[in-house]
Amino acid sequence: MITLINRFEVTGSTAEFERAFAATSAFFASRPGFVRHRLLRHLDRPGHYVNVADWEDETSFHQALRQKEFAAHRAALRALSDSDPELYTPLLERVSS
Repeated sequence: MITLINRFEVTGSTAEFERAFAATSAFFASRPGFVRHRLLRHLDRPGHYVNVADWEDETSFHQALRQKEFAAHRAALRALSDSDPELYTPLLERVSS
């Protein structure tokens, strides 16, 4: 499994960003290898978001990015925000018992 951590700073309308992100979320959810994601909004800094997305493997993630349909999603998000995507591999997870 790999985890994408993508920080967004919205430069346009946050409502438009959230709509565009929801559409992008639906696109990714339909791709092979997608596991789950969460979009988090910062409590004290309006316009700051973090996407945490889990994928089965790096290949699946990159294949999703190469789909021609993703270009429109990428363009919509880039028009509304700056982002800093990074890939990580999980090392430790603990849940409440």
